[in-house]
Amino acid sequence: MTQTVKVVGDNLPLDLLLVRKFGLSGQRLVAKTLALNPGLAALGLVLPAGIEVVLPDAADVTDETETVSVVTLFGESES
Repeated sequence: MTQTVKVVGDNLPLDLLLVRKFGLSGQRLVAKTLALNPGLAALGLVLPAGIEVVLPDAADVTDETETVSVVTLFGESES
């Protein structure tokens, strides 16, 4: 279930709003939020005070994990 929040402060970027709400951020989370809010991206980087933003369901956000390969310049260390 989606949730609608109202921006009450000035100078709040979308990604900071998402971090405060979900405790995490990421490109997929921003993309889902923008998909739920047509025209939100046109407002710019900072959300204006008073705007209502529909947030994705928390279950949809936390279920997605991404595996990242780590490459080092020095190779694997032997213990």
